Formats: sequence, C-alpha cells, structure tokens
Amino acid sequence: MGIFSRMGDIINANLNAALEKAEDPEKMIRLMIQEMEDTLVEVRSATAKCMAEKKERARLLKRLEAQQIDWARKAEVALEKDREDLARGALAEKTALGDRIDYLKEELDEYESQLSKYDSDIGKLQAKLNDARGRQRALVMRHRSATHQLKTRKHIYNDKIDEMLDRFDSAEKRIEHIESEAEVLAMGRQGRTLDEEFRNLERDERVEAELAELKSRRNKDAE
Repeated sequence: MGIFSRMGDIINANLNAALEKAEDPEKMIRLMIQEMEDTLVEVRSATAKCMAEKKERARLLKRLEAQQIDWARKAEVALEKDREDLARGALAEKTALGDRIDYLKEELDEYESQLSKYDSDIGKLQAKLNDARGRQRALVMRHRSATHQLKTRKHIYNDKIDEMLDRFDSAEKRIEHIESEAEVLAMGRQGRTLDEEFRNLERDERVEAELAELKSRRNKDAE
C-alpha cells in the first residue's frame, strides 16, 4: 500500500469501531501504533527530501536569475558597441533563462504546497498516534485489572480455599464441643458444691439437735 493511501486510511480510521470488532484489542492497538509510527517516519522522511529539493531549486533559481541579469547587461553592452547580433544573442539567452526561471518558480510553489500538505498530515497523524497511545495505556490498565480480578476470583473459588474453609469449620466445631464440655463440667462442679452445702447444713442441724438433747439430759440430772 502506498504511503499516502495508508496515511489516509490511518487518519480517517475510527479507532473505537476497529477496537470493538477486534478479537484481541490490545494486539490490534499495538499493531495500529506500529503502523502509525512507521508511516510517520516515512512521511517525515519524504518531508525532509521535499525540503532538500526545494532548497536546491531555490539555489538554482538564484543562479539563473543572476545569469539572466548578466545576459541583459551584455545585451546593453553589445548595443553600445553597435553589435546588434551579439545583443540579439544575449537577449535570446536571457529569454531562455526567463522560461526556466518561470518553470522553477512553479516548481517551488508546488514544493511549498506539498510541504504544507505534509505538515498538515504529520499533525493529524501525530494526533491519531497520541490518541492510540492513550487508548493503549487504558487498555493495558484494564487488561491488568481484569487479570488481577480473574486471578482473585479463581483463588476465591479454588478447591483448596474450600478445603481450608472446611477445615476451619471442623476446627470451629471442635472448639465449640470443647467449650460445651467445659460448661458441663463447670455446671457439675457447681452442682456438687450445692449438694455439699446442703449436706453440711443437714449435718449441722443434727449436731445442734444432739447438742440440745445433751443439754436437756444434763439439766434433768442436775434437778
């Protein structure tokens, strides 16, 4: 594909539409950027060549204009010397140079027009390239974010994680069982303490009863 056709396609390209249709948008944008960079290099190279040719034509124009002035002077000198034949020859050279000068001026106008077009195309192409690079950075960030999310979700739903959670559940159940046993034991100890208090209370009552009976007998004996 020629440089101007390719550049026109790039400048008029709808990046959004192209990326939406691409199976691999990241690869597509990378190829687009590479194509734009290559085209930009070619356009700048063509611009540099055009500028060099323009400068060469401009230098040639100055030389021809100087020669034209010189032939005009020679024609005047020839007439002063009554050499009309030489004057006619000098004017013929001057006229021929004039034709070449006119052609060179047209060429220079074309070079100027071409350089202006190159400058415009480079600006548009650079803008497209900047846009593509910005989209590439956004795509890379989105791709990395999506990749991290995918890894995280895979990790969450990984069988190993489920197995670990099951182990946590089992451990939690074992701990709850141990805690329940400890509570039962504590309740048993509390029950035995109450029983002991009641037995002690009953024993104390018997002791008091026996003591009262003993006192009563002693009082009777004393009478």
